[in-house]
Amino acid sequence: MEILSSNADGVFTIQFNRPNKKNAFTAAMYQAMSDAMHEAERDASVRVILFTGNADAFTAGNDLEDFVNDPPMSPDAPVFRFMQAVSDAAKPLVAAVAGNAVGIGTTLLLHCELVYAAENAKFALPFSKLGLCPEFAASFLLPQLAGYQRAAEALLLGDAFGAEQAYDMGLVSRVLPKDELFAFTQAQAAKLAALPAASVRTTKRLMKAQQQAAVAAQMAEEIRNFAAMLPAPAAREAVSAFLEKRKPDFSNLPQE
Repeated sequence: MEILSSNADGVFTIQFNRPNKKNAFTAAMYQAMSDAMHEAERDASVRVILFTGNADAFTAGNDLEDFVNDPPMSPDAPVFRFMQAVSDAAKPLVAAVAGNAVGIGTTLLLHCELVYAAENAKFALPFSKLGLCPEFAASFLLPQLAGYQRAAEALLLGDAFGAEQAYDMGLVSRVLPKDELFAFTQAQAAKLAALPAASVRTTKRLMKAQQQAAVAAQMAEEIRNFAAMLPAPAAREAVSAFLEKRKPDFSNLPQE
């Protein structure tokens, strides 16, 4: 299975398990993750939800071939349902990030309470390079977190950055040696799970209350723009270039 889920001692783990594709997400994987999120939220024994990949990759983001064959053109698409489930989660979210965290692999972290990164973690937000716009309210949350200029550099240029830079931006809570990451993250999640559930959930709700409406509105606006940009020439050229392993050429495209 490409998405593994398990519940142990109040920690519900959602593991990305497609190592041959660097855990790149398909529509079916988004559906499985959305289902897992709803299961975790309904289960009273679950206190914490933990996202993890493997030692070499958190996720390479969207599987572009799957994106071409099954583009998310409506708010009901599995990817957007997963985003909504994460954004609506009442229980605390924790992430252990090793290797590449591309696109949604980075924007997902903006919704997590605790994010721990291995020294080999590498983050990227290549939306502009793909002829697209940010998603998951990243255009609102990242400037708040990192400041406008650093967010603009990450979102407009789309260049990869390492774990220490992510820590400096406030995107991750702590950077750890690769061989310590998963044990440390599980221990932190276990600490959360041992606390009074109502206290933890209420604290999360209060911290997020001021921005909840703004996040929802920005997600909706991003989805509208993202869906409109997917079939446009820039995105088609970017995806074709990626699949053909060549550099994209945007020079002759109309200014949109």
